Amino acid sequence: MSSSLIKLTGVDLSLGRGAARVHILRRISLEVGQGEAVGLVGPSGSGKSSLLMAIAGLERVDSGTVEIAGQDLAKLDEDALAEFRGRNIGIVFQSFHLIPTMTALENVAVPLELAGREDAFERASAELRAVGLGDRVTHYPAELSGGEQQRVAVARALAPDPAIICADEPTGNLDETTGAQVADLIFDLRRQRGTTLLLVTHDLPLARRCDRIVHLRSGKIDPALADRAARAGVISAPA
Repeated sequence: MSSSLIKLTGVDLSLGRGAARVHILRRISLEVGQGEAVGLVGPSGSGKSSLLMAIAGLERVDSGTVEIAGQDLAKLDEDALAEFRGRNIGIVFQSFHLIPTMTALENVAVPLELAGREDAFERASAELRAVGLGDRVTHYPAELSGGEQQRVAVARALAPDPAIICADEPTGNLDETTGAQVADLIFDLRRQRGTTLLLVTHDLPLARRCDRIVHLRSGKIDPALADRAARAGVISAPA
């Protein structure tokens, strides 16, 4: 593995309040190298998406450390964390999360404008061309197919040139053919740019396209599943 870009040590995460509080992640330790692609798999409720959100700084952990490029996220206040995330982490969600009143171009330009980029719209246009939507820049989300909307979301995530892409079931709302096209796009762009990819998916063949697979069960990395995956020819993370 190359030098660690992501390092989690003894991470615990609980969500909810009072009697409804649920312990989601339990003593998670994980390192991800620069330029590595890691698939996060496991049954529903195993903590995959919560782990991704902790890495992206969208969930504050209860204990342990989350370090991104040597920065301990716990030491950043909310404003500094948002700024750090905007520079370093792009996120692709299952449900696209596009702003319906903005065109494709405007949606992609948003994070660039927030970062103070003077070339926000030029960069956004270039990213839309990179995902095959150069002729759809003035279209609104309602005028785009599901696959096109996800392409816009991929362009938005990549536009600030982040070191890390966090993709949470990016093909989950797409049909098989469109999902395969979007997956190809994500892996192609990630390879071209040397971006680190964290991919949450229920699709094991898709996860196998990553450099290694991390199996989660009940909020923990499952070493038994990792061993079985390794024997089956899938590189997997140790606990």
